[in-house]
Amino acid sequence: MPPSTTLSSWLRDWVRKYRLPLLLFIVLAIAVQIPAALSTNGRITLFALGMATILWTTTSINTAYVAICTVSFIILLGGGTQELLFDSLSSDIVWLMIGTFILGGALQVTGLAGRLTLALLLRAKTVGGLFWLLATALQPLALFIPSTSGRASVTLPVFRSLAGYINDSKIVKALALLMPMIILVSSVSTLIGAGSHLIAVDLLKQFSGENISFLQWILWGLPFGIVSSYCSCWVLLRLFLSKEQRLSSVNTDAIKMEVGLAGNSTSQTSFSNSEKRTIGIVFVMIVGWLTESLHGLDIAMITILGVLVLTMPRLGVITWKEGLKHVSWNLIVFVGAALAIGQSLIDSGASNWIKDSLFAATQSLNGQSTFAVLVAVIILSLTSHIYMTSHTTRAVVMVPPLLYLASALELNPIAVLFIGTVGMDYCLTFPVSSKALLLFQELETETFAPRDLLRLSAVLIVLHALLMIGFYYGYWQWTGLEL
Repeated sequence: MPPSTTLSSWLRDWVRKYRLPLLLFIVLAIAVQIPAALSTNGRITLFALGMATILWTTTSINTAYVAICTVSFIILLGGGTQELLFDSLSSDIVWLMIGTFILGGALQVTGLAGRLTLALLLRAKTVGGLFWLLATALQPLALFIPSTSGRASVTLPVFRSLAGYINDSKIVKALALLMPMIILVSSVSTLIGAGSHLIAVDLLKQFSGENISFLQWILWGLPFGIVSSYCSCWVLLRLFLSKEQRLSSVNTDAIKMEVGLAGNSTSQTSFSNSEKRTIGIVFVMIVGWLTESLHGLDIAMITILGVLVLTMPRLGVITWKEGLKHVSWNLIVFVGAALAIGQSLIDSGASNWIKDSLFAATQSLNGQSTFAVLVAVIILSLTSHIYMTSHTTRAVVMVPPLLYLASALELNPIAVLFIGTVGMDYCLTFPVSSKALLLFQELETETFAPRDLLRLSAVLIVLHALLMIGFYYGYWQWTGLEL
């Protein structure tokens, strides 16, 4: 067969396979030319982000590869400098994730993760009961581990153990969705549940001189986190599992054998020396996270110091090389590239254009009812994760306009900020919307596809909007958050 025929055949197959993303690329290229107020760099960045989003949602191409290609595309077209990519890998978030991956590895190697797995499973009589127990057990982590990706990393060994026991792929898929979903939904429960909360409060202080204390945040956020977590679990169970699957029994003897707990220290009441050292080091790390304002060390730095002790020769519980094997380097590269894309959105003015376009529609809210303002804030914040994939970026970009809106309409800035932050915490539509989601999607075990998230989010985003409205009128406005 002549080479030209082979090439044309390959090209036809390629176009046929990627005809949907190619069509969307053409529509996107036309769309970014329409806004007159958008700069050239802004158009490049928005087009690149749009292409990445299309590839993430319509193809099976590796997400990190797409992200790196996106940043390279921006740089080659002059939308950013080379440092945009290189500097992103020096971010504290990258180092925090490396540290939490090693911490998760230590918990797995010492058997603490297995102990937690067994403790949960021995109490579960059915698959549905297991899901409710997991939803309950994951929520308190937001009080101690100040990173959604950190909480996801710590709980990964538990998922791997459970997935090894469960033979039903549909149950494994639902489990892979449940764990990051609860981690993300419950992040609103506490001020340290997400780094973006700290950014938001800091901006609130700068803008209005107001503040939200740790206890105030728990007062407003914890009830919502609990209710939304259980409601989300209920929805997930009915969307992805049949009644028969939910009521199927759990064989605890088989679990012991699969998790590998039979006959070792994790099956006994007493803790091993390695477990005790790990618990002690993790406790000191948590104290360090909670007292960041006193000693001035960043959460990421505390985490790195903690894992250095955990991997220290003789004193540690895991070797340095073994710890690095637990790091998902694909995810680390993706996070670096995602941070670069987020920074490009800000540097190019694209985020300001999106923000200005969205908030231009709120000018008509002046003089409108509290309900209209509340709904506008909820819609703007709940949808922000669709066009700003970084949680931190959403806080940096969205909080100032929200506070400006509060000032312009003479609203309570604390109420507007908190309600807006609750909405910005929602990020379940795309895998790239959260590192916790990516962490569970990029496993060697088959988990969930982007279309599964879209199906779940189509229901949950409406549920969260209704919960936010219900909480405002039934609880928040009576406890100091009246608009």
